[in-house]
Amino acid sequence: MEQQKMKEAAGKAAVDALVKSGMKLGLGTGSTAIHVIYRVGELLREGKLQNIRAFPTSFQSQIACEKLGIPAFALNAPELGGTLDLCIDGADEIDRENRLIKGGGGALLIEKLAAYNSAAYAIVADETKAVENLGLSFPVPVEVIPEARIPAVLALEKLGALVQLREAVRKAGPVITEHGNLLLDIRFQEPVNPGTLEAELNRIPGVVENGFFTENRPVAYIARGDGTVEVRA
Repeated sequence: MEQQKMKEAAGKAAVDALVKSGMKLGLGTGSTAIHVIYRVGELLREGKLQNIRAFPTSFQSQIACEKLGIPAFALNAPELGGTLDLCIDGADEIDRENRLIKGGGGALLIEKLAAYNSAAYAIVADETKAVENLGLSFPVPVEVIPEARIPAVLALEKLGALVQLREAVRKAGPVITEHGNLLLDIRFQEPVNPGTLEAELNRIPGVVENGFFTENRPVAYIARGDGTVEVRA
């Protein structure tokens, strides 16, 4: 099974198993999470789901909800009241303990807001995202305010990280997040403790958030090349 089909299979499996009518639903960002949004929209059109109140975690997800007719609200809106019943998102890496790296799409701040304020949390991924150790191959994004760029780089290097400012692809200069911040992508040469580092990175002045997700362990729907979807709690 090609990778795109695996992503679709994981998204469909998670929605069919977990999403119920009346839910306050966090909808993630990225090339796998978008299939979750497509499936929710499909079930709403068919009348198999009703009264879904969604919280999209990025402009990408917001626009997809608009196109598919999925009612979307801010997390502060009275329709959501600051909490979610379920959040489904993708991941850039997932280890055996279901700890994650997220933020390859630049939406880590709102993705973490959704994940950590949700009663239930699920991740959809294809088998290429499953790793033994986080942060050795895929970078961990660290969102920083522009004024903190150099001090944050120095602090991250003291922690043993290799640091690179994320550059835009179809725009000259750095990537600017939806909240006007910069992204520092960091890698490690030796295995690290993601839980310890998640807290330590956020103590650096000027750091807004980082891409380690360890505090709300999700159930994972991991699609395999043979067409199966592994459910890993």
